[in-house]
Amino acid sequence: MANSKPKPVLSDGVPLAKRVQEMSINGDEPPPEFYIKDSSFGCIDSYAPVSVPIIDVSLLLSSKDELQKLRLALESGGCFQAIGHGISGSFIDKVREVAKRFFGLPQEEKHKYSRGVNEVEGYGHDLIVSGTQVLDWNTRLFLRVFPEHQRKLNLWPQNPNNFSVILHEYSTKLKQMMELLFKAMAASLNLEENSFSDQFGDNPVMQVRFNFYPPCSRPDKVLGVKPHSDRSGVTVLLQDEEVEGLQIVKDGRWITVPVIPHALVVNLGDQMQIMSNGIFKSPVHRVLTNTDKLRISVAMFNEAEPEKEIGPVEDLIDDNRPRLYRNVKNYASFNYECFQKGKVALEEVKLHA
Repeated sequence: MANSKPKPVLSDGVPLAKRVQEMSINGDEPPPEFYIKDSSFGCIDSYAPVSVPIIDVSLLLSSKDELQKLRLALESGGCFQAIGHGISGSFIDKVREVAKRFFGLPQEEKHKYSRGVNEVEGYGHDLIVSGTQVLDWNTRLFLRVFPEHQRKLNLWPQNPNNFSVILHEYSTKLKQMMELLFKAMAASLNLEENSFSDQFGDNPVMQVRFNFYPPCSRPDKVLGVKPHSDRSGVTVLLQDEEVEGLQIVKDGRWITVPVIPHALVVNLGDQMQIMSNGIFKSPVHRVLTNTDKLRISVAMFNEAEPEKEIGPVEDLIDDNRPRLYRNVKNYASFNYECFQKGKVALEEVKLHA
C-alpha cells in the first residue's frame, strides 16, 4: 500500500521534500532553493576583523562619554553590544535554556504550535512569497508579546512548562531597557527625551523570534538568514552562548559580531533610521551556517503602533540636513508589500531630490 503520509510543507503552498532539521540530521545536500545568489555585499566568506562597540547601558543617562559612544556606534554601524543592562546572567541562561528545550522536542510536539497558512506567528519556517525566493536554513518560533491582549497564547508552548513565565519576564525586562535606550538616543542628539518614544505610541508592538540554525553541509552556499535590514525600531538579540554566526555590514564589509555570553546585541531597524532622519543606521545583516554546530538565538523586535504615523523628528530637519524620508503608517505591512514586489522598503520611503 502506498504511503499516504502528506509531504511536509515548508511554507504556504510551497512543498519541500524534507524539512531543514531533517536534512541537517541526515547530512543531506541542501536543494538549490537554499543557494544564495551573488550579493552586492561580497562573497559568503568575506569579512573584516572590525570590533563591535560595547556600551554600558547603566551609564547612559549619567555619563556623557557613554552617551557619545552610543551616538558614534549608531551613526557608524547601527549596532552595539549592551552590557550593564540589568538582566542577570542566570536569567539570560534560563531564556536560552527554554529555547533549547523547545527546539529539542519531538517534531509532533512542536507542530502543535505551527503557524497557519499565510500567518507569521507560530512555529515553522518563514513565509514564501515567490518561487524565486532564496530560502533560509533555519526554523523559528515567532510570537507577539506586546500589547499583551494581542498574544495568541495557543501558540505559546506549554512544554517546557515555564516557557510562558520566562518569556513574559524577559519581554518585560527588555521593554524597560528599550524605553531607556529611546531616551538615551534622543539625549545623544540633543532632543527632548520623548522625541522617539512618542512616535512608538502608548502600545508599541514587541515580537520575539526564537531561531534554530542546525548544522549545514554547504555553509559556502547557504545562509541561516539572508542579508536584510530589520523593519523594527530597535532589535535586541540574545546570541548563542558559544557559536558565532551574526554578521553586519559596516563600511561595505561584513563583520562578525562576537559572542559575549551575557551581553545583548542591539541593532537598529528601519523605523529608527527614518525617525532619526538618516543619522542613525539600520544595518544590513545576515547569519552564517556551519557544518558541525547548531546555533540558537532569541531576537526581540520593537515597532511603533501600526496606526501611528512615523517620520523624521522635526528638530533633525534643517537647511543643512533636509528631510530624507516621508512619513509612513504601518511600516511592517508596507515592508511586507515591498518584499513581495522585490523592493526595499527603506528606499521606497526615501525622498529623492
